[in-house]
Amino acid sequence: MANQDEEGSLVEASRRGNAEAFTALITRYQKMIHAVTFRMCGSAADAADLAQETFLRAWHNIDSFKGKARFSSWIYRIAVNVCLSWNSQRQRETEARIRYFHEQPADGASNECARSQIVQEALVKLPAKQRAAIVLTVYEKLNHAEAAKILSCSETTVSWRVFAARRKLKRWLKTLSVGTKAGEQPRT
Repeated sequence: MANQDEEGSLVEASRRGNAEAFTALITRYQKMIHAVTFRMCGSAADAADLAQETFLRAWHNIDSFKGKARFSSWIYRIAVNVCLSWNSQRQRETEARIRYFHEQPADGASNECARSQIVQEALVKLPAKQRAAIVLTVYEKLNHAEAAKILSCSETTVSWRVFAARRKLKRWLKTLSVGTKAGEQPRT
């Protein structure tokens, strides 16, 4: 209870513009928010930026915190919303690149570069374990047994992850003709 009272005092001081009180709240929740943003985006650099954006929004909107829920719940919600907005923006940018790619005249070198970038963006969207299985088996040309040892899982698990990843990649890239024939792997 004393911890909540201290937190309430920090929130009230922050509402009055006390930057030191808000810095204490940041210190208290920095690891938690960074963990959330990292899990939502998968990139340490982006997670740091998203955590910073979360705290900036919290500072600018501290007056909207009504105290009906815990401060941690309120700032969690801000972090998740920041990440969802970031993800939507990235998706719109990827879609714009795909549209741009389709509108460009067929120039071999620039098309290959655009294809490579779009395929890489699709790979990054895969869940980490599926992405690792694809990278090891398709791009690093390891067999499933070798990949299984590296990933500390069974060959069957590697096979399933590769299957699931290929299915997702195919669905995501179906609007994009990457110039591959049936059975060929996308080039990057």
